Amino acid sequence: MRRIFISLSILFITSLACGGAPTPLPPPETSVFDSGRTAYGFFPSPPEVSIESVFQTFKGISEHGDFVLIQQNTPWEDFAGGVDGESQPRTDLTNQVTLAKQNNISYIFVLDPLNGLNRREFINLPAGWDANFANPNIRTAHKNFALWVVRNFHPRYLGLASEINTYMDAHPEDAQNFISLYNEIYALVKAEAPETQLFVSFQWDDLNNMLPQPEEGARQRLSPNWEQVEAFEPNLDVWVISTYPYFVFPHGSDIPADYYSPLLSRTSKPVAIAESGYSTVTFDQFANTPEDQVAFLNTVHDQLGPRMVFWVNTLLSDFNLDSYAKEMEKQGRKPKDAQDLGNFAYIGLRNFDGTPKPALEVWEFFRNPPP
Repeated sequence: MRRIFISLSILFITSLACGGAPTPLPPPETSVFDSGRTAYGFFPSPPEVSIESVFQTFKGISEHGDFVLIQQNTPWEDFAGGVDGESQPRTDLTNQVTLAKQNNISYIFVLDPLNGLNRREFINLPAGWDANFANPNIRTAHKNFALWVVRNFHPRYLGLASEINTYMDAHPEDAQNFISLYNEIYALVKAEAPETQLFVSFQWDDLNNMLPQPEEGARQRLSPNWEQVEAFEPNLDVWVISTYPYFVFPHGSDIPADYYSPLLSRTSKPVAIAESGYSTVTFDQFANTPEDQVAFLNTVHDQLGPRMVFWVNTLLSDFNLDSYAKEMEKQGRKPKDAQDLGNFAYIGLRNFDGTPKPALEVWEFFRNPPP
């Protein structure tokens, strides 16, 4: 799925960086993940590019969620030489976890080696590095990054790639190389932290062949490519998906009554949603409404229900596109990047000014059902 979320590093550096090597944080004494209920969370993406917006976002997540999902591209050069060290990405991640702890929310990590705008390719590889998962440098850096996160933050859930099936579609010759890397990291993490639950996420709408993917050929719609998921067994602790069905179904009520439920019959393991959303406004090719978002939330809840260990609605609040476009221009991003961002700008449960949409009440009902 093509998407982009502005890095928050410029904000955290300004507001929280304390200098020196980050201090490892102790394991949390209690966790929402021990409660036996679905945990509800969001990305830490603020509606506007400002320090105050970051702080307000974490505060809002603490009011309407249980955890923050921190998705970070692999800092290749920082981890190519070893696990330990000092670097800005290390400091930035420590600061995000610190903010989560200050707001009494938990966290999940997803470590992403691929480009969020195009998961068919890597992102920010050093010059001269071959772009494939057979490359020893890529394997070492991703492995070291995962071990550093485990040792410093003790996450209950750790993802080692996002929407990996889209890369597997484009590069079937490299798929087994990533699977072997996943299995190597799985064994190393379990040796140190057997309680950590590991996964990769799969883009559900693509896994069901609902999106145009010329490299896949003529696959049958609504027939999941289970072989891509099961290639990671038995080392998938949770079956995790992402889904943005408004790219496929014009209205929330159009989502089939059995769109997500095949997950439950295919595996006996817990399931989860690492990112999701349904747009609420007419934008570009979309003509969605707040009612469509409500229908989407009800559909997910009705079909997956208590088997979900966690559920992420990617945004708590919509993006202020003007604010992001200005920042992206400063960073030298292409104008098309801001346009692509617009495809995901209105999936929040609140408008960018913080006013609630109807779906927020539904979300809160699921999260805190009446006795």
